[in-house]
Amino acid sequence: MNNILEVNNLSINFATREGKFNAVNDISFNIENNKTLALVGESGSGKSVTAMSILQLLPRPQASYSEASSIKFKGDEIIDASKKTLLNIRGNIVSMVFQEPMTSLNPYHRVGNQITESIMLHSQSSRKEADEEAKNLLNLVEIDDVERRFYSYPHELSGGQRQRVMIAMALVNKPQLLIADEPTTALDVTIQAQILDLMSKLKSELGMSILFITHDLGLVKEFSDQVCVMKDGAIVEQGPTEKVFTNPEHKYTKKLLDAEPQPKESIHIEHNPIISVDNLNVFYNIPSTNILKKNTFHAVKNVSFDIFENTTIGLVGESGSGKSTLGKAIANLISYEGDIFFKGKNINLNSNQEKKILKKNIQIVFQDPYGSLSPRMTIGEIVGEGLGVHFKLSKIEQEKKIDKVLADVGIESSAKNKYPHEFSGGQRQRIAIARSLIMNPAFMILDEPTSALDRSIQIQVINLLKDIQKEYGLTYLFISHDLKVIRSMADYIFVMKDGNIVESGISQKVFDEPKEEYTKKLLTAALRYASE
Repeated sequence: MNNILEVNNLSINFATREGKFNAVNDISFNIENNKTLALVGESGSGKSVTAMSILQLLPRPQASYSEASSIKFKGDEIIDASKKTLLNIRGNIVSMVFQEPMTSLNPYHRVGNQITESIMLHSQSSRKEADEEAKNLLNLVEIDDVERRFYSYPHELSGGQRQRVMIAMALVNKPQLLIADEPTTALDVTIQAQILDLMSKLKSELGMSILFITHDLGLVKEFSDQVCVMKDGAIVEQGPTEKVFTNPEHKYTKKLLDAEPQPKESIHIEHNPIISVDNLNVFYNIPSTNILKKNTFHAVKNVSFDIFENTTIGLVGESGSGKSTLGKAIANLISYEGDIFFKGKNINLNSNQEKKILKKNIQIVFQDPYGSLSPRMTIGEIVGEGLGVHFKLSKIEQEKKIDKVLADVGIESSAKNKYPHEFSGGQRQRIAIARSLIMNPAFMILDEPTSALDRSIQIQVINLLKDIQKEYGLTYLFISHDLKVIRSMADYIFVMKDGNIVESGISQKVFDEPKEEYTKKLLTAALRYASE
């Protein structure tokens, strides 16, 4: 058995103000030549710390290794290796692809130049030769229209294209081991499938090994040969992928495998529209090289539909389909053409007083709670901020309302004096929901509220949203590219593509009998990696 990487008795501690924190606790695993090992676990389990240690990227002396810790690449010890040895390994023999390519790519340089520079750094190639090799790599990772994309800036590419560029950069020196740290988390299901297929294809063509890090056990079923399941810094189960899936032994592995959203039961629907959208169009101005000519992008095109009271509409589609733009238009956050009615009243024709009431009644919860919560305010201040604007309450009444809504979303009232950074991603999302809920709205727009969360935390947030929908009599517009989550939440589904609603209907019917090819493509990609 030829092992390219051998990790033995790895323990990693971090020095903190509170003392030593044990991030990784005595773990061992091997990766064979031309094989894929998946390191699976929830946020905070120690996956990424383990990956960073392989390339010795953890900061010293804050991070320290136990005496028994060993990481060997092709028999050579990496821990405490010389700078020269590490420089030879990093990028040459072992490469890494990170979760968020936008933060890894330089926004000021064209993507072609970034790949070319990487080639010239590691070889004696001329500029012309490096440019050609960079274009070959972009072809290898199946970037469309390479000549144009070569001269694009990162912000001009989609998430999937940026991730392909990162993989191209990682392949510059044809590494023997590729470490892929959550490379598909923020991507649409169809793009996710394409990236995993691409990595499998490259593994075969280049004969490399892959360490695949993910919190979604469903993704590794087709993709990996071996699985290590991590929890609280320890490996609780490992073995061949098929064995772990068919006969999991540890209760935590079973919990991860069972963490799939369940389809929503059908409900009796009263056909009373709370929101009516009629011929809605949204245009964005885009930069033009001709100052006399104004370029516009038609983001939402002649969309019309009704949303009935006490239901959940699932709005699905890939990035750039117009989902979030449509949600922002209904929330009256952007300009639009056409008509939007709330309980029969045109929201554009409302008086200032009516607009104030409308803001209370239509609330929006965003994808990234950390970005939408002020880091300088306590949780109590954030949740209660709108009370002074929309309600005439005494200080004691406000505190009672804050305590009640925090309890409703599963946050202890004793935590209200803490700041956002002191909470996990799932807790921050609960706080963002509480901030909207305290306004006692009639309608909530949930824009990708679970996409950045571990699957088990997703289930908790989904169940929470269902419970508070019943208690508060809410109507939801739930925007997501995750069809498994949509199936668990939605009574109706609207499928968007290129600014149009291409298919709509009762949730179960769309899942069981999709009519449009685009819907079938989304469903195939989404359910391909289900872990049941």
